[in-house]
Amino acid sequence: MFYFPLCTLCEASHNVTKTNVSENLGVGLAMEGKKVLVVDSDPQADLTTALGWSDSDNLPVTLADIMERSIRDEDPDPVSAILHHKEGIDLLPSNIALSGVEMSLVTAMSREYTLRNILNRIKDNYDHIIIDCPPSLSMLTINALAAADSVIVPVQAQYLPAKGMTQLMKTVGKVRKQINPNLKVDGILLTLADMRTNLARVTADTIRQQYGNHLRIFKTQIPVAIKAAEISATGKSIFAYDKGSKVAQAYSALVKEVLEGEARSKTTPPRSR
Repeated sequence: MFYFPLCTLCEASHNVTKTNVSENLGVGLAMEGKKVLVVDSDPQADLTTALGWSDSDNLPVTLADIMERSIRDEDPDPVSAILHHKEGIDLLPSNIALSGVEMSLVTAMSREYTLRNILNRIKDNYDHIIIDCPPSLSMLTINALAAADSVIVPVQAQYLPAKGMTQLMKTVGKVRKQINPNLKVDGILLTLADMRTNLARVTADTIRQQYGNHLRIFKTQIPVAIKAAEISATGKSIFAYDKGSKVAQAYSALVKEVLEGEARSKTTPPRSR
């Protein structure tokens, strides 16, 4: 993602929203000529379903199979699971079997690095890898954070996420200290934003007050829209489903912000210590 090829989408509120961001950010980057892999690391398989593979339990190979092979110290061969979406992105799909893998991870050697070791085998094939995390801070989420270089946190502008945000930031800090020193938070993305409402404005102001001094708040806000909620059942991104909508325009703006930030990171010299 931002400067580095890997990122993870974690959310302090709702599962479907982060999946929509994963899907549309990925497709938006592909539309800009980037090679993109999206990884569904959630046993609920919402991202896999949203991209058109609704019968995920009958897919021949999924992330669950790849991780099981890795845990057993066999050749995981992640390429065998990759699906190609017509909008130009690749998908490493999930299904409910990933819940069982999480139990296997408890006793696995180097359990936090299982996903990272898998993605290291294919990351040179992509400019960006986006990992859609489970909504809870589970071992699968820790695996995603251990694999990633950066984190984008989508937060609904419909409710105050203070408790969830605090816990997520603590987890990111622990992962950075103990597992992945390269991990950083790229920023907070406001989603389902209807700034005509007092609640949305209060939520946005609260986030800026609490986190704006030390975390980036993306200028782009993803607005609330009925059609944006409909796309989960179509197998399409917002760009293919309703390209002229405000939501599609917002995702285009987000992609530009991400790429501009990536360019700045590449040209900014490292700070002296």
